[in-house]
Amino acid sequence: MQDKKNLPLPSEQELTLSENTNLLEQAAYKYQLQERETPNLYRYLFDYESVPKVSFNHRHVPINMPEEIWITDTTFRDGQQSTSPFTVAQIVDIYKMLHRLGGPKGLVRQSEFFIYSEKDRRAVEECLALGYDFPEVTSWIRANEKDFELVKSIGIKETGVLVSCSDYHIYNKMGLTRAKAMDKYLGIVKSVLDRGIRPRCHFEDVTRADYYGFVVPFAEELARLSEEAGIPIKIRVCDTMGFGVSYPGAALPRSVAGIIYGLQHYAGIPSALLEWHGHNDFYKVVTNASTAWLYGCSGVNCALLGIGERTGNCPLEAMAIEYASLRGTTDGMDLSVITEIANYFEQEIGYEIPPRTPFVGRNFNVTRAGIHADGLLKDQEIYNIFDTEKILGRPAAVAVDSHSGLAGIAFWINGFYRLSGADAIDKRSPLIAKIKERVDKLYEEGRNTAMGDNELEDILKDIDRAEYLRLSRIHLKKK
Repeated sequence: MQDKKNLPLPSEQELTLSENTNLLEQAAYKYQLQERETPNLYRYLFDYESVPKVSFNHRHVPINMPEEIWITDTTFRDGQQSTSPFTVAQIVDIYKMLHRLGGPKGLVRQSEFFIYSEKDRRAVEECLALGYDFPEVTSWIRANEKDFELVKSIGIKETGVLVSCSDYHIYNKMGLTRAKAMDKYLGIVKSVLDRGIRPRCHFEDVTRADYYGFVVPFAEELARLSEEAGIPIKIRVCDTMGFGVSYPGAALPRSVAGIIYGLQHYAGIPSALLEWHGHNDFYKVVTNASTAWLYGCSGVNCALLGIGERTGNCPLEAMAIEYASLRGTTDGMDLSVITEIANYFEQEIGYEIPPRTPFVGRNFNVTRAGIHADGLLKDQEIYNIFDTEKILGRPAAVAVDSHSGLAGIAFWINGFYRLSGADAIDKRSPLIAKIKERVDKLYEEGRNTAMGDNELEDILKDIDRAEYLRLSRIHLKKK
């Protein structure tokens, strides 16, 4: 515990010119480890018998978007823990797609791999052999000498190390005190540094941790070690249980903005060495990752399709779109690869994507309501979030069912056969009316599922074979 008697009075504090704000600021208070006999479990927030509470202290910190922001990937580490294991070929294929998605600036900056098994190491070696600068291949290891040597022998330059921060883990899981935990963690980090490898410290469960009593003092010690070794030490801020919130004025330990601001302002950790890793237990994972960017964290750690333990990680494709939204540019990212990745997961890996998942679900830009289809016929901007065909290679579509009406069927036929301009068929066409009669009859007889493309083609062929052949020829020309 720090001796409060020796703290300078406000009138005695030193003024320094901040490199972050370019303003004169009082020297930041230096927090020291606060040892306890019993764990601080924040029972007023997390009593376990009710929904966790969000408290507010009405303190606001400034938005501080870094000059550079990027995405890192944990599909092959945290993500793969929640699915059937990928084959080596699948890992290499996905890694190639991540490279294409990130573009020439490497906005998908790193990808994290296991290295425990022979299969894991073979996948790492094949990805390294591709010679890509981005995503950089990194690893995650256990804290033992064998793993340290393995990382070095493979030629990986950065590895993750687990350093759990909350008293739930320090006291209740590991049976340590804060001082013993910090000593243990610093010893592990020193071992990694001694081998010339960049450590990435996973601050597990930070949104239930004693921020000023452990998180900030530990981060300061890591900054000191980094300076002594001349090797950067990255801090991955892990919202392990998804407790983080983005609300203005929310109090620690749950405030995402407060966590990032404090690590910079009190521990002196630069943006480039901060990375946010969130989970989606409370549906906040994308907003929290964006908030971390906004308040000074350069990296956000994600997994493709949001796969990961329990409710999953932050979806990488979501943050690619969020990057373009916040920056006003894709900066060379190829967002159409998102659709390729989704198709690959479903067709090659057998992973079922929930159909209404944004950007990647098969129905994310499909409408069923006739009134919406009518709007799409007149102007796709009315009911489509952006030009999904241009950006993602996914044209807006309509699912034909009992609610689709004439407009829905007309939109389907124009979309399916790629009809535009003079070729497009109006919803008032007698052909559309005849198809609707057939569709309506099926639902009157008890059908309750949407019509498939093949079924609608068969109906069209039966009603007007000549028109079916004409439209098919137009479709083939435009393919």
